[in-house]
Amino acid sequence: MTIPEKQWAQVVEKKGGPPVYKQIPVAKPGPDEILVKIRYTGVCHTDLHAMKGDWPLGLKLPLVGGHEGAGVVVATGDLVNEFEVGDHAGIKWLNGSCLACEFCKQAEEPLCPHALLSGYTVDGTFQQYAIAKASHASKLPKEVPLDAVAPILCAGITVYKGLKESGARPGQTVAIVGAGGGLGSLALQYAKAMGLRTIAIDGGDEKKAMCEKLGSEAYIDFKTSKDVVEDVKAATPEGLGAHAVILLAVAEKPFQQATEYVRSKGSVVAIGMPAGAFLRAPVFNTVVRMINIKGSYVGNRQDGVEAVDFFARGLIKAPFKTAPLEDLPRIFELMEQGQIAGRYVLEVPQ
Repeated sequence: MTIPEKQWAQVVEKKGGPPVYKQIPVAKPGPDEILVKIRYTGVCHTDLHAMKGDWPLGLKLPLVGGHEGAGVVVATGDLVNEFEVGDHAGIKWLNGSCLACEFCKQAEEPLCPHALLSGYTVDGTFQQYAIAKASHASKLPKEVPLDAVAPILCAGITVYKGLKESGARPGQTVAIVGAGGGLGSLALQYAKAMGLRTIAIDGGDEKKAMCEKLGSEAYIDFKTSKDVVEDVKAATPEGLGAHAVILLAVAEKPFQQATEYVRSKGSVVAIGMPAGAFLRAPVFNTVVRMINIKGSYVGNRQDGVEAVDFFARGLIKAPFKTAPLEDLPRIFELMEQGQIAGRYVLEVPQ
């Protein structure tokens, strides 16, 4: 396979964007890296945060965003044993880690102080050819469709990890805030596959229809509800509240409400990261009701294997729409307006 010298990419040249569709050089893989010809790449809200520089984290500029890339390996470094040319591979948010620090040794690679983040600290998947550390790329079964699996590589792994971190057991109820978005639509399915009951919280009829189709037992529309807290409680057995709350919202208010409708000894798991937002909870109620509040940040390499396996077995079907790579600025606009139900997957020119 001939690898070109130049390729098309969406490049953020300045903080705030917009991305510029232009030609850039094709990178060559290092000894422990693979070069993946990207076929499809999902668009995550994190990509919008990265372009806008919303987080207190050093941002590479100029930057090729994207971290849900699925494609074919076209070159490997001399030290790579995990992949061969022709294998299907996925590039995730966590693109590399040192594998030697305390966190890496305990399978907490996302906490590595030297972690490489696709589409943030290193160039990501909004391009035709992308680099990944072989140890962190996901090997994808060849029978798995590359467009449909792309959202699993970040959104799927992230919510699957969050559900595991919640400690919720089969038969218990999980409230998913932001259930109609890209992460939420997958969280509903992973929860169902794990034997959990779900309450979806989001806004609008399109998202309601999608959440109900994906198996949500109740839908709370925050736009029309007179009391979200009481509505969530009413949808749970005995009105005691959800055993766990998965926070995927892109606004701060839901993070302040969650402890009001989680049941005693329940868990509130923060995954979404609204810019400048804070978690607040009454100390007295948190203590006497033994509420567990925690963050969950992507997943380790084994979480990735498990999340993809759920998908490969047909238990997860990510709702997505496709668009060409050059449409990324328009999709960011729709994302800012809250107009996307499910996920957008970009088709990369071949």
